[in-house]
Amino acid sequence: MNLFVTKPIEKILAEAEGGKDLKRSLSGLSLIALGIGAIIGAGIFTLTGVAAAQNAGPAVVYSFILAAFACAFAGICYSEFSTMIPTAGSAYVYPYATVGELLAWIIGWALVLEYAVGAATVAVSWSATFVSILHSFQIDLPASILMSPFDGGGQTILNLPAVAILMVVSAILIIGIQESARFNSLIVVLKVTVVIMFIGVGYFYINRANYTPFLPENTTGEFGAFGWSGVLRAAGQIFFAYIGFDAVSTAAQEAKNPKRDMPIGIIGSLAVCTTLYILYALVLTGVVNYKELNVAAPLAVAVDRMRDIAWLGFLMKLGSLAGLTSVMLVMLLGQSRVFYSMSRDGLLPKIFSEIHPKFHTPWKSNLLLMVFVAAAAAFTPIGNLGQLTSIGTLAAFVIVCIAVIIMRKTQPDLPRPFRTPWVPALPIVGILVNLALMLGLAQVTWIAFLSWMALGLLVYFVYSRHTSLLQKG
Repeated sequence: MNLFVTKPIEKILAEAEGGKDLKRSLSGLSLIALGIGAIIGAGIFTLTGVAAAQNAGPAVVYSFILAAFACAFAGICYSEFSTMIPTAGSAYVYPYATVGELLAWIIGWALVLEYAVGAATVAVSWSATFVSILHSFQIDLPASILMSPFDGGGQTILNLPAVAILMVVSAILIIGIQESARFNSLIVVLKVTVVIMFIGVGYFYINRANYTPFLPENTTGEFGAFGWSGVLRAAGQIFFAYIGFDAVSTAAQEAKNPKRDMPIGIIGSLAVCTTLYILYALVLTGVVNYKELNVAAPLAVAVDRMRDIAWLGFLMKLGSLAGLTSVMLVMLLGQSRVFYSMSRDGLLPKIFSEIHPKFHTPWKSNLLLMVFVAAAAAFTPIGNLGQLTSIGTLAAFVIVCIAVIIMRKTQPDLPRPFRTPWVPALPIVGILVNLALMLGLAQVTWIAFLSWMALGLLVYFVYSRHTSLLQKG
């Protein structure tokens, strides 16, 4: 068997154009909204506070800028591939056409961390925000069902609200992609309004003393504990916040005009969200001292400081709750489409590509994902979830940048509606920046990531390579 056999790009395109399973119903604006739906929320409403409190202080702003550069390089490479190969599956499909089946499997396995674990992370933050809203009405749920046993010091059982919202979002995804996109677009308008409102109103509550020191000194000598190494580690951690744009590429097979709309959705959503992230981080660390932000819902902490406009703070919490909901929707959408592509190639069981006869969605895949993601959200600490998501994302970006260089050499005459400029220089810079962010992550994250990849290789050699349609063909 040839572990590096590639899937002919003509075959991939024929499958995408000939298949009637997934409906082409998404416009360019829908794709931008889809990207913003994943990007705005994952970082702003979840890990910004943790990264500021543990790693960078107010200089988390620099971390957002560094992560944005890494995303921009990868996003441009994604745009080229998504217009050349407009099919479900995103980064899994691209190496399949360029560097072979084994690396395609590895990237698909890494995407499980990116989307499924990312959705679990956001569900935990959704739970914390929901509990904060209930508390404002003097409603307090039993503490034992509000966080994982590891976060609760053994005094808690599971995070029940996180499990409940994942069940609701999975049901929406099963109903249909167009309905999901409409629901997402409505929420995107709401949460972008809330973020802009927080930036505008929060500016007047900034205590400039909270910016001193802007870059806290690393006094322990430990890598990642503030200082510039802390900025690097925080960038790797909050990189999780930017994964929305590659979730856009997983929906390429459901775009009306992917050759035109995919670059618009990917690059447009990145540009809008990076600007909002930087402004948000400045206001958040100005309103609340970074030492107090080591919580799952930092926005809720900040708006509680705006006591003379409590009604506005309540609206912001509702907006963040809605925003987190759309993040989960896009991440679970992306994961199910990656599994759909892998199953269709024979690398995963057929259940992951079985389409509902009425809704035209991979409903069984959605149900299985709901079970496993809900279990992660119920029992895993949020900090560990976030870093695992980031390292899976960064690994995917590195391989996509490599694949662009290889494809330019092996198939230079292939039509490219969007071309990555300055190849190979730009992809090489993207590889180096994303690798640097990976190296900045904690050792325990690397151990968990490598263990996960080892499990993936075991599954591939025991099962997938024997069932692969390409190997059989």
